[in-house]
Amino acid sequence: LHKQFMKDFIKNQGSVNSETKIFKLVKDPRVTPIGRILRKTSLDEIPQFFNVLFGDMSLVGPRPAIPYETEEYDAWHKRRFLGVKPGITGFWQVYGRSTTAFDAMIRMDIHYCRNWSPIMDLKLLLKTPFSLFTAKGAY
Repeated sequence: LHKQFMKDFIKNQGSVNSETKIFKLVKDPRVTPIGRILRKTSLDEIPQFFNVLFGDMSLVGPRPAIPYETEEYDAWHKRRFLGVKPGITGFWQVYGRSTTAFDAMIRMDIHYCRNWSPIMDLKLLLKTPFSLFTAKGAY
């Protein structure tokens, strides 16, 4: 289900969910009621902190992609990872979240890679909690 959703989303054929106005699988039948709460509150991201501690991820950067997602990428999409580690939060998570189409998300990640600075990371870290609890919150 997710693989097909991502394929459609990457090819910009996925439509906005009419109920939620977001680009995301909302009523995923694979997710339990407790899982929905964890996703809604973004508590499902806590295990990613272990990846940061192990050095595989950064606190801020483009979200990591699942291998079957990258198989669908155009060549320019792969620039979203140039020179930076994937992160738990990032430019797209703060300024776009689930209301952003795929190409716009990629452009935000590329903007982050090209304009990276410690100050930008600090700003994004400070803005992340607010983006979780706004209308653009997690689903």
